[in-house]
Amino acid sequence: MEETARLAGWLALVGLMIAVSYLGRATEGKPDPDVLYQWSTAVGGIVQDGIVLLLVLALAGFSRDLLALRRPRSIVDALRVVGIAFVAIYAFELVYSAVADPGNEQGLTPDGWQPTHAAAYVVNAIVICTWIPFVEELTYRGLGYSLLVRFGRWPAILAVGILFGLAHGLVLSLPVIAAFGCALAWIRARTDSVIPGMVLHGLFNLVALVAAVTIDG
Repeated sequence: MEETARLAGWLALVGLMIAVSYLGRATEGKPDPDVLYQWSTAVGGIVQDGIVLLLVLALAGFSRDLLALRRPRSIVDALRVVGIAFVAIYAFELVYSAVADPGNEQGLTPDGWQPTHAAAYVVNAIVICTWIPFVEELTYRGLGYSLLVRFGRWPAILAVGILFGLAHGLVLSLPVIAAFGCALAWIRARTDSVIPGMVLHGLFNLVALVAAVTIDG
């Protein structure tokens, strides 16, 4: 009964985040393309995800077991599955982008590099590559997967990935984000830990942030 209550609370939290994301997109549209050059973005990310983290910790009863906040069973296996997932994610993204062309739907890619605002960009990058992956992995692949795995390993992987994708409030890019979420959940299932997923999540974000002001710029 306690697990059912935890699951209901987690689904309510995730459902709220999904509703807020899509409502925000519908009413406000894409964010300012220079949002990552603003100090307020980093502060907002820390505060917003801090609130989510507190709620997730409360729902988990501060249980490290439910959060899967532990060393992976095998470091070698963890490195292998992270490598496989990294290649698979980018292969899927390349194929999907060629077919659907989602472009910069998320709206976080700046128009170009702005050296005068480099410090703010770096701080935002640190938040996006460390704090946000930490919170999101504990939320979805930590508590979420632990609560859903009783329905089966693959149903849990798919459910976590889809809900993670929906929480970003995107449409054309939803398949890519959902596939990424499923890959991270697969890593969690294979390694019995959220830590390898946190590393890949942070690396994925870092590559996107560097590419945004180099390749695209």
